[in-house]
Amino acid sequence: MDAGCPRLPDTVLFEIFLYLDHADVLSVGLVCQQWRAVARDEFLWKELFYRYYRVSRDVPRHPGAVSWYDEFQRLYDTIPCVEVQALKEHNDQVLHLSFSHSGCLFASCSKDCTVKIWSNELDISLQHSSNMRPYNWSYTQFSQFNSDDSLLLVSGVFVGPHNSSSGEIAVISMENFTLLSRVRNKPYDVFGCWLNETNLISGNLHRIGRITSCSVLWLNNAFQGIESENVNVVKRLFKIQNLNASTIRTVMVADCSRYDSPDLLLDYEEQLAASSTCPVFDLGSDSEEEEAKPKLPLEPAIQELPDAGGVPAEHGLQQLFDDIMEGRVGPAMTETELETKVAELFVRNRTKPPEPNLLPTDSNSKTKYLIFTTGCLTYSPHQIGIKRILPHQMTTAGPVLGEERRSDEFFDSLDHVIDIHGHIIGMGLSPDHRYLYVNSRAWPRDCVISDPMQPPPIAEEIDLHVFDLKTMKEVKRALRAHRAYTPNEECFFIFLDVSRDFVASGAEDRHGYIWDRHYNICLAKLQHDNVVNSVAFSPVEQELLLTASDDTTIKVWRSPRAVRIRQASRPRPRKLLFSWLMNQKS
Repeated sequence: MDAGCPRLPDTVLFEIFLYLDHADVLSVGLVCQQWRAVARDEFLWKELFYRYYRVSRDVPRHPGAVSWYDEFQRLYDTIPCVEVQALKEHNDQVLHLSFSHSGCLFASCSKDCTVKIWSNELDISLQHSSNMRPYNWSYTQFSQFNSDDSLLLVSGVFVGPHNSSSGEIAVISMENFTLLSRVRNKPYDVFGCWLNETNLISGNLHRIGRITSCSVLWLNNAFQGIESENVNVVKRLFKIQNLNASTIRTVMVADCSRYDSPDLLLDYEEQLAASSTCPVFDLGSDSEEEEAKPKLPLEPAIQELPDAGGVPAEHGLQQLFDDIMEGRVGPAMTETELETKVAELFVRNRTKPPEPNLLPTDSNSKTKYLIFTTGCLTYSPHQIGIKRILPHQMTTAGPVLGEERRSDEFFDSLDHVIDIHGHIIGMGLSPDHRYLYVNSRAWPRDCVISDPMQPPPIAEEIDLHVFDLKTMKEVKRALRAHRAYTPNEECFFIFLDVSRDFVASGAEDRHGYIWDRHYNICLAKLQHDNVVNSVAFSPVEQELLLTASDDTTIKVWRSPRAVRIRQASRPRPRKLLFSWLMNQKS
């Protein structure tokens, strides 16, 4: 700071900052000399930043920031926290929001059983509404645009008994809003997703026992109604055994091709290395020291039993039956434990082994990951399963029902499993697909699950975990601020979304929340009158955020900077500006 300009207290500087920013004092030249000196004082703005935002001092500055002043202004001025519009065309709870990749359109799903398509212009307007009740749907719950925004996937729930788990996926053309095809989807909270421009993934569930089942994931062509009868329009991708009442739900696809050039590195040491040497990362290992370490096997999705001296599974199953008949099994096994034991023995030699190397080594790899929630201890989703999809599996051409597998390979194994130790209620990918964000409600630390139909109680606090899909490890500490109150058996999905710099989530406490991805801090709470079910950033403008709520409204939020720009574009009477300037001089 200049010698003639004394250092001001932080609180005073903050008030000056707000005043200058809102009143546009700089544009008319008032106190410019002192302000330029203040803005150049990096030490002062660094101190103010750490104190005001309560960031730990071992957290470095954002790698894209030019100065601490610019960074302070970014977090103050670019958060979409100003409500600019409330959309009230739905007449029941709004459950989900999704933007097109161009950002020009977005879709909303609701308990009123409609999917609505909106035009994202200066003022958002309704463009089309499709009622799905004629197809025996109870409500719409999820939507996703394909990669070129020509098709919209809409997932819904069938009308049926309270415990019904069936749903359906519909594909709608964005050219004329016609319904192109419908695909069964069970359970309905598989939701479904696009694999590429014309193929989507759905699920089916087959019961094997009371708590044992088989999930089948299908690849479907979006144009089933108009394809030739000589061309496959559906193909089985994977068939996976479920134990202890668990099922596969919430499928999504991550593209591995951008892992070498992410939008934002969350590991601070990796940030430093990238900024100084710009290395090309080897996705197989992170360092030479790691190369020298023995490779640990990937955690299997199905926990294998100890192999007693290499005894085949058939012999092990027969031995179990003999032990039961002759009373050699103790303590007495419950019916549930017996079913799980038999299922594990049955599947041991009937499962296709995992891929030898989950992580792609080619930076131009076309490999994709299928990511979904699953479990092994109880019906509530508490694990994330990851299965690699190879290029030849990304089309419905070829064998329809997996004839390429050996006859004894009845099931597919997972390539990796991430244990969350809690009930998963939301997942979202960063725009570069490098990081997976997971909403969960934690179980008690030392809980023991003895009955898969009685999961542990879950916390009211929601933990937002972050996993690096390049290393398959959790990064940073879990984010907290949002809360949920429903118990296990009534727990529902709360959708989150991730932009380049921010992550947002709904909550049951009548607020949406926004965090900064780099600093791991909560920046804003967005008010609604009921549960906030879903949030969505514009993919081309992260200063625009939508929130959807049980209060039947969709709220549109913009940053203070975006609001000022919009207001500045409107004509203003010159008389008011002249009067303001005269008052300042007096």
